[in-house]
Amino acid sequence: MKETPTRKNQYPLSIRPLLFGQGDLNAFFGLVVDNMTQLVIMAAILVNVFNFPRELVYFKMIPGSAIGVFAGDLWYTIMALRLAKRTGRQDVTAMPLGIDTPSLFAFIFGVIGPAHIATGDPVLAWKISMAVVVIVGLTKSLGAFLGPVIQEAVPRAALLGPIAGVALLLISFLPLIKIFHEPLTGFIALIVILTCIVGKISFPCRIPAALGALGLGLTVSYLSRFFGLGEALPDLGQRLQEIEFAFPLPSFSFLEGLSYVSSYLPLALPFAIVVIIGGIDVTESAKAAGDEYDTRSILLTSGLSTLLGGLCGGVVQTTPYIGHPAYKGMGGRCGYTLWTALFIGLGGIFGFLGLMADLLPEAALAPILIFVGLEITAQTFSAIPSKHYQAVAFSFLPAIAALVLIELNGVLANLGKTAADLTGETATSFQMIVLIANGFIISSLLWGAALVLIIDRRLKRAAAFLGLAALLSLFGVIHSPFPDGQLFFPWHVESTMPTLLAGAYGMMVIFLLFMAGQKTAEY
Repeated sequence: MKETPTRKNQYPLSIRPLLFGQGDLNAFFGLVVDNMTQLVIMAAILVNVFNFPRELVYFKMIPGSAIGVFAGDLWYTIMALRLAKRTGRQDVTAMPLGIDTPSLFAFIFGVIGPAHIATGDPVLAWKISMAVVVIVGLTKSLGAFLGPVIQEAVPRAALLGPIAGVALLLISFLPLIKIFHEPLTGFIALIVILTCIVGKISFPCRIPAALGALGLGLTVSYLSRFFGLGEALPDLGQRLQEIEFAFPLPSFSFLEGLSYVSSYLPLALPFAIVVIIGGIDVTESAKAAGDEYDTRSILLTSGLSTLLGGLCGGVVQTTPYIGHPAYKGMGGRCGYTLWTALFIGLGGIFGFLGLMADLLPEAALAPILIFVGLEITAQTFSAIPSKHYQAVAFSFLPAIAALVLIELNGVLANLGKTAADLTGETATSFQMIVLIANGFIISSLLWGAALVLIIDRRLKRAAAFLGLAALLSLFGVIHSPFPDGQLFFPWHVESTMPTLLAGAYGMMVIFLLFMAGQKTAEY
């Protein structure tokens, strides 16, 4: 993979500050926590909800998925070192990579779990999931070559808006729930993050703020549990006995699942498209923060690391994370992605990821993610003209629907119900939320782009983006009426909603074209 060709410079460069900076420790905790949490959530659901054998999940699925993170973060570290060498800068921050959160839940509840239920064979379900991930990886790798074209065509505010929406509404808000679940632990860790990272006031003894927040939160959590104010302390001896070595190697085991994937690809492929668009967004976000990476290389790394993970037994896809500005704000350089690659990779191989997750309270880790969300949102608004603020805010709306849908699905699952059990206005409202939420990254981008161009009085180009929205809604890429967000052909679905939405977008296109034909300067 080649980065953007530039004049070759020979700057003196010190590697140590890039790999061993104090800020890298803060950023390392943030990125590791995020990745580790995803893998542990996956394991808990597959074992406890879908009754997968623990050995299959912990020593096949998790190690394979961890290898994808290892490879992706390692390559992003190399890209960052190359950028630093080429520019002579010591403040280059590597692009973070990890497990993609939205597709994690979609793959668990839409592919892995249902495949187990349908076949009754957990090993075959694993191989079906491997095959799906391999195809997703190939799709993303091919889509990487379209990335620069999309980046050139879409306004910056439209690229950054969806990222800010996800950052504020998902990355920041959902961890806040964990903090309130264990307030003694969460609030002390949160005030450290707000004071020492956001407020830039040094933690005592120059201890990295993220480490200080984790240490205080961990101390308070274990003291409160000891005095009976929280959950019971974990059994460390039992957890240590469960650790097992498992080194994943690429194989063709996925071929046994290929004949079953056709019913799962309509769900999985939209998430590949979402990651491609999201990868373009985060590359633009990194550029706004001062680090200009080649979009094709960023996307291709995501695709190939997903492919490698699938070949090694992984069942989820990787994605470039949207936290680059936040990790840069923490002082992260190139080291934090290197150490994350080693920690997650070795953790998957030696089986200690589950142990770490059991020992570290979520409420102590959550404040780091809140900071990540706040920093990304702030960076978005600082990187665009003030006249485009409304377009960014407009692009938040589909992300709000995605947040509401996550919580509603959780409530229904807890009650042992599904959307089919809803009636009346409640059922109608739920269906409308599904429509807005499905494909929300892409619809956010299209909405934001259209409004930016309207503000700039480029109405024909705005009409083109809304016309694309009309086309995509016909096939469920955005606004799919199905709860799992699957794709479809419009002539194969009973619902009239895709056609109605396409027609509604079409009316907006006609109006904009009519207005573009007017000769008056003010509308």
